Amino acid sequence: MINFLLVFVGGGLGSLCRWGIAVSIKKYATIFPLGTFFANFISCFILGILIAWSIKGSLSPTYRTLLITGFCGGFSTFSTFSAESLQLLQVGQLNLAFLNIAGSVIVGLLSVWLGMKLVY
Repeated sequence: MINFLLVFVGGGLGSLCRWGIAVSIKKYATIFPLGTFFANFISCFILGILIAWSIKGSLSPTYRTLLITGFCGGFSTFSTFSAESLQLLQVGQLNLAFLNIAGSVIVGLLSVWLGMKLVY
C-alpha cells in the first residue's frame, strides 16, 4: 500500500511539473511541441541523477519508488510525445516530425547520460 501512495504522490508532483513547463512555454508556442520536448529532457536528466544515486546506494528503495517511478514517470510523457509527432506527420510537417522524434530520442539519451555523469 505504501508503494501505491509513493507512486501516486510522486506521479502527481511530476505531472504538475510537466503541466507547469507546458504552461510556461506556451507563450513561445510554435508548431513544434517545445513543452513536451523540454519536460522529457528535464525528466531524463533528473532520472539519470537518480539512477546514479541508486547505483551508488545513496537512494533508498522508498525514494526510488517515489522519485524514479512516480515523479519521473509523471514528469515525462511518451504518449504526448507520440501524439504530437503523429500530428506533425498528419499535417505534413515531416521535417519537424523527424526533428521531434530523432531529437527527443537523442536528447533523452544524452540527458540520462549527463545526469549520471554528474553524479559519477
